[in-house]
Amino acid sequence: MSFDRLMEKIASLQNPTVAGLDPKLSYIPEGIRRASYEKYGKNLEGAAQALLQFNKGLIDALCGIVPAIKPQCAYYEMYGWQGVRALHDTIAYAREKGMFVITDGKRNDIGTTMQAYATGHLGETEVEGESFRAFGADALTVNGYLGTDGIEPLLKVCSAQDAGIFVLVKTSNPSSGELQDQQLEGEETVYEAMGRMCEKWGAPYMGQYGYSSVGAVVGATYPQQLRELREALPHTFFLVPGYGAQGGAADDVAPAFDKRGGGAVINSSRGIMCAWQKEGCGEEEYAAAAAREAVRMRDAILAKIGKITL
Repeated sequence: MSFDRLMEKIASLQNPTVAGLDPKLSYIPEGIRRASYEKYGKNLEGAAQALLQFNKGLIDALCGIVPAIKPQCAYYEMYGWQGVRALHDTIAYAREKGMFVITDGKRNDIGTTMQAYATGHLGETEVEGESFRAFGADALTVNGYLGTDGIEPLLKVCSAQDAGIFVLVKTSNPSSGELQDQQLEGEETVYEAMGRMCEKWGAPYMGQYGYSSVGAVVGATYPQQLRELREALPHTFFLVPGYGAQGGAADDVAPAFDKRGGGAVINSSRGIMCAWQKEGCGEEEYAAAAAREAVRMRDAILAKIGKITL
């Protein structure tokens, strides 16, 4: 099962974190941008190539420290098909380096349309009797608002391809409570209901370490809800955004973990990508600065949760 592989990688590196690769041109050293523009032009192709080279440098520096990356589709789609190709190539490069890849697409639809999303991001696309992996990620973030009709097509692909999904449950943004905290009948909140559905959807797809292939996105910026959901969803693996730039710290994410230090992976995007700017070091050290920040993040979290075991 997909999350078994992620948990094994986490335990091997003793690092329950994921590096979000959501690059903006302003995050990328001027030398990388200039070289890309000189070769490809100051256009969408040049920008996309700059993103890819930036990502490759980060992956090279992080692959022995961080178990996974999480590229956000929007940061690539804004550069057209050239940017989407950079997303594909980033995923492929990370997998070559042995990293687990979570594509952050927050896809949401039903029936054959959701089947197409699942096939494109996680599965194999058939062309005249031949099968090809279009993107080849290990997991995909999804919106469960449309209910089971929008989740079942994903689960079939996950089962066939050893992949996983993370369903939005309690997100890290300030206005998430406008809908997610609303109470339903019996005083259950919307986010609690969505979490309960994750447990139900994942029940037939359990891995050997006690977690299913249906995970949940639960933000670090709401530690009390994170604690409550960890207790309520014992078989649901958590992807926890909101660490670092959004305000979450090691104390805030500690409730996401089970007694073995498992059950969750914590995301940092800007904190890692922009570490070179925060440190004020030379741009040639951007990847080394990212590695230093990743180690600081790892150590801060491990100090709260202890050794990770399977």
